[in-house]
Amino acid sequence: MEYRKLPHGNERISVIGLGGGSLPEDIDKAAEIVSAAIDNGINFFDLAPSYQPPFYAFANAFAGRRDKVLTQMHFGAVYGNGKYGWTQDLDKIKEQIAWNFKTIGTDYTDFGYLHCIDTHEDLDKALAPGGVWEYMKTLKAEGKIRHLGFSSHEPGIARRLLDTGLVDLFMFSINPAYDYQKGEYAKGEVAERLELYRDCEKEGVGITVMKPFAGGQLLDEKTSLFGRTLTHTQCLQYALDRPAVLTVLPGVRSVEDLQVALKYVDSTSEERDYSVIGEFTPKSAEGICVYCNHCQPCPKGLNVGLINKYYDLALAGDELAKGHYEKLPLHASDCVKCGHCESRCPFHVKQEARMEGIDGYFGK
Repeated sequence: MEYRKLPHGNERISVIGLGGGSLPEDIDKAAEIVSAAIDNGINFFDLAPSYQPPFYAFANAFAGRRDKVLTQMHFGAVYGNGKYGWTQDLDKIKEQIAWNFKTIGTDYTDFGYLHCIDTHEDLDKALAPGGVWEYMKTLKAEGKIRHLGFSSHEPGIARRLLDTGLVDLFMFSINPAYDYQKGEYAKGEVAERLELYRDCEKEGVGITVMKPFAGGQLLDEKTSLFGRTLTHTQCLQYALDRPAVLTVLPGVRSVEDLQVALKYVDSTSEERDYSVIGEFTPKSAEGICVYCNHCQPCPKGLNVGLINKYYDLALAGDELAKGHYEKLPLHASDCVKCGHCESRCPFHVKQEARMEGIDGYFGK
């Protein structure tokens, strides 16, 4: 495993970390994945899974090895109903963080992240007196947070938080599709995003990368925004070559997925070469769902990400996708068009219209 040093600290961070969003709900399977990651030199873990059970898996895998792992814990990711949800309610955040500490069996997190701030209105509320940022600063003073950070898709939000002078590391979405889009995508123009990375490097602020494969779309020419396939290794190397990036956090669903990501460590320079992207002509990707689930929780309980994913797979010719879709407890026809998902989507997906199209497609 390769490691990079946190500029504002002594921590050595594995260049491949583990994203929590795709871990299976089955505790034993999730614990097997996390344990295998640690055994293979991964020491950086994102504690924002899609479901509550993986927290128990982290606890099992970290037992006796807490000093060998680094955790990023999200202040705003809550699991009141057992599934991921987003909130700025400080009481709920305090309750969730206390539960996280107790369940993991720790009294601190290495990195405390202000979770998924993508609008200036949300940031204003978080930074207000008595808000979650103030609470996080208190925990840092008490030693319960070692380093402050945040997760966002918006360069302008990142700028404001960097200006506090308190951020040591933050989570940002980076991949060729986002950075080479000529126009707004994943928030921010191409030049603005690159300038942000460079300024972070100058200021000694590190970046952890989410969505390195654009929700898996770059790995298949049928769904790739370029119309061409990139490999896992090419995408990982691309992200690691951006200024200030310390680690990339691919989501894995199984030990097999983990092994695919770990192939990067022993890959050749030829396998890491992503210069082929110079031949690509990106098409506009604004409004494309990448299954990130930032729209959750749906008030009606729809798994918006999976509904979109099975639809895209079906369009791409996956014959099993329709069966997977039909097994979901709720379908596109159950959407009540409340607007919640569209208001939370960082990529401006028009889900109400999309749900109509999905319902029409699978209803045929």
